This record gives sequence, C-alpha cells and structure tokens, in this order.
Amino acid sequence: MIIHYDIADVKPYINWVYFYHAWQLQQPAEQQRIRMEAESFLEACSSRYQSHALFHLYDAYSDGDDVVLLVGEGSGERGEKLPFLRQQQAGSDYLCLADFIAPRNDSRNSPQRHRDTEPPLSFGEGSGEECQLGLFATSVDSKMVSDFEEDPYNRMMAQLLADRLAEATAERLHEQVRKTIWGYAKDEQLTIPEMLQERFQGIRPAVGYPSLPDASLNFLLDRLLQFSQIDITLTESGAMCPHASVSGLMISHAESHYFTVGKIGEDQLCDYAHRRDLPIETIRKFLAANL
Repeated sequence: MIIHYDIADVKPYINWVYFYHAWQLQQPAEQQRIRMEAESFLEACSSRYQSHALFHLYDAYSDGDDVVLLVGEGSGERGEKLPFLRQQQAGSDYLCLADFIAPRNDSRNSPQRHRDTEPPLSFGEGSGEECQLGLFATSVDSKMVSDFEEDPYNRMMAQLLADRLAEATAERLHEQVRKTIWGYAKDEQLTIPEMLQERFQGIRPAVGYPSLPDASLNFLLDRLLQFSQIDITLTESGAMCPHASVSGLMISHAESHYFTVGKIGEDQLCDYAHRRDLPIETIRKFLAANL
C-alpha cells in the first residue's frame, strides 16, 4: 500500500519537542520564535511538496528470536525471516521484539528467552492480530531540502522540518493502520498530543532505534516493501536517502512496549550473524555500538 500526503495533512502530527531539540533551543521565547518561522515556512511550502508512506501487513509467527513473515499467496507462499536481537545484560527483562508476535504453536518455551521468574506473554485466542506484523517506510520529497541548497539557513530549516514531517507521516500512518487499515484499535479516541505520548496500543519500532539497532535490516525491508516506490534509496551501510525517511515495524500486542537492546555478547553476535546469513565481521560493523 502506498499513501501520499499533503503537508497540511501531516503537519498537525509534528512533535515540536524534537524540532526544538534539533535547534538546541531551551527557552520558551526562542522556541516560540522558531515555531512561528517554521509554521510560515510550511505554509509557503505546503502546495509544493508531499510526504509518502509504504505499508504492508503480513501474517507472521515468531520462531525463537526470529519473526517469519508469510509472503506471497497460494502455492507461491514462502517464509521470509526477520531476525531480531535480545536484551542480554543482567538486570534487563531479556526482551526481544519477537516476543510480541505469537509463535506458530502458541507456546512460549523458546530456550533463548531466559525468563524463569515471569510468566510468558499471553496471546488472545483467535484474535489473529498478534499473528501479524506490519512493515512501513515514510519519506518526504527530497526537493524540499535541495530546493534551498543555496540558502544555508532555509536549507537547515527545510531539513529539520522534513525530518519532523517524515516522523509525523509515520504517526499519521500508524493512526490509520490502528483504526482502519489493520483495524486492531477501531474504537481508539486519542488526541494528537496523546498519540505523541504513545498512549495507543502497540508499538512502532524504527530501524536504527534502541530495540531495533541493526540498520542493515533496511535491506530486508527494502526487498519486501520496495522503497524505490517512494524514492528511497539505501547506502552501503543501510542508511536511507533522503535523510528525511523512517522505516520500521508495527506491532499490535497490548503488552508490547519499547526497550533498549543494549550490549550483547559474542555468543549472540555469532548467533545473530548465523540467522542473518551474513559473515560475523559484517554484522560486527553494523552492531559496533552494541558490542
């Protein structure tokens, strides 16, 4: 599914706190001033640029620390594996994103889970939602930044706003997914400030963020979603171009929440490289901050 948004459609979903942080502004008066400039900039640009979203909902099941997506139809259906990392440091909850997707046999006895003191997560019988996983990507027209190449201040304004608009597009898309496209929260009645406080059911972990730190997963998402449909390309390191782009997962489980994978050991590095079917040294480069 591809959705194109006018700037005016996603502007209300901007989280201005991060915009102020990017400008390193802490005083309310300074924040108000830059907010007014940003609002004027967006009003002037609203008819020239758009943001864009890709989304696909897959039937899925967890298999240890992997999630297997069922891709294709009928006799052409195949399993595509998404490997994830598990918290490994003492004192953590030893969580993995795969924990929030129902296993095929509805049991939670994976030997990799290491949670002897807490009961396994529960999965609703027959609900189906916890046997699915959403993949998404959002982006903003690259010309929103490149059109201001000769004006350093406006180029910075455009870049920081484009970054916020890509995130705002993900926020708007996620709302539509919860309420209509996937529909697991049809009766949700949240204000936008409440959404920005993440009071909705489920999570939207983005590639490169603490629970999903391996940027090279973008290559797997690209193969499935075809980022080029909204003009996103990837660098050799898995970074997205244009910079104002976001990719990740959408998970519906009512108990799902964000967490930080943190440091992992050599044992998990080797296991993860095996599950990714990549050389250990290649994965070591992608996970340098977690080693």
